[in-house]
This record gives sequence, structure tokens and C-alpha cells, in this order.
Amino acid sequence: MKLFSKLGLAVVLTAVASASSIAFASGDSSTSTSSTTSTTTSTTSSTSTVVPTPTAIETSLLYPARALRFPAYTRLNPPMLPDNSGSGRRIVYKNELQWVWVIDGKNKVVKAMPVSGRRGVPKPGTYAVNSQSLRSYSLDFEGVWFINMTRFALGPAGGNIGFHEIPVKNGRPLQTEDQLGSFQGSGCLRMSADDAKFIFNFGKPGTKVVVIP
Repeated sequence: MKLFSKLGLAVVLTAVASASSIAFASGDSSTSTSSTTSTTTSTTSSTSTVVPTPTAIETSLLYPARALRFPAYTRLNPPMLPDNSGSGRRIVYKNELQWVWVIDGKNKVVKAMPVSGRRGVPKPGTYAVNSQSLRSYSLDFEGVWFINMTRFALGPAGGNIGFHEIPVKNGRPLQTEDQLGSFQGSGCLRMSADDAKFIFNFGKPGTKVVVIP
């Protein structure tokens, strides 16, 4: 009887050991996957920390053909004020980038904003704000209205060029704010409602406007 009990106990212990071995093997596989996942996550996290995100300038250099359609710059990462853009209190417009900078009397940039204008218009030079209208309409395009218009130059056909909100035609905007920073306009510089209002308040008649290529 004792012999049988010992044999029975041995069988039970063997069975338990086998089950534990299988469970451990299964658990080991799961742990390995978890470990691999953890390692991969750690590696990814380490890579994103070590490798710096390309700046807007670096990105635009990598994709020069796309720069005008998909501007690399944002309001949080605007382009630097271009060199040779004058001095003193002024508004600077760089046609190639479709960006505008507002500079105070201490030569400090107080705001930078994307706009949508026309390639090569107006010609490079120094202008001055000559008139403003809270609300005006287009003489060339029926049903098109402008809000917070600040005029400073004349276009190739003699029409006024100025800063204003994205125009609306029959109550509908002619473009989205996401498209600002690309060529969309026929001459004037389209901008967001907040930016147009800011320019309207800053650019009183006589304010200098510098246009560079």
C-alpha cells in the first residue's frame, strides 16, 4: 500500500511538473513578445528623442517644388524677417514666400502671417498705405466683397492692391485659411479675419509697406 501511494504521488508530481513546464513555455513566449514590444517602444522613443525634427527651412529645402503649394512654415514656426527689408515701423511682404511681417518702431517683429497674393504683384519697392475701408467691393469681379481693406499700391491694370480678409463672393469665401501661404489672389493680399483687422489697425495712412521678391 505504501508502495502504491509513493507511485501515485510520483505520477501526480510528474503531471504537475509537466503542466508547469507547459504553462511556463507558454508564458515565456508571451513574455518574450512583451519584452520585444517593450524594447521596440523604448527604441522608438529613444529615436524620436535623439533625432531632432527638421525645421521649416530644412523641410522646404528638401521639397523645393512643393514649397509654394504646401508651405513648410506655420504661425508657430514662421520664416525669419528677410534681410534688406527696410527699417523702422513698417509692414514687409515677401512675394516668393507669401508671408507678411509687421514691425514696430523699435524694429521688432510684432506679428508674422501667411497671405495669398499674386506672383510678382505688386513690383518690389517701398510703398505707403494710402486709404482704408471697413467694407468694399470689387470693380472687376461681380459679387466679390472685401472686409478691412488697407490699400497701398496699384496693380498692373491700375486696380488697387491692399491687405484684406479672404474675399467672399455671394457670401462664400473664395479660399480657405489653410490655403494661405500660397498664390491664390489676383493682386491683393488675402489674409485671415484677425490678421486683416490687425493690419487695418496698425497700417494707418502713411504707414510704410516694403515689398520684396
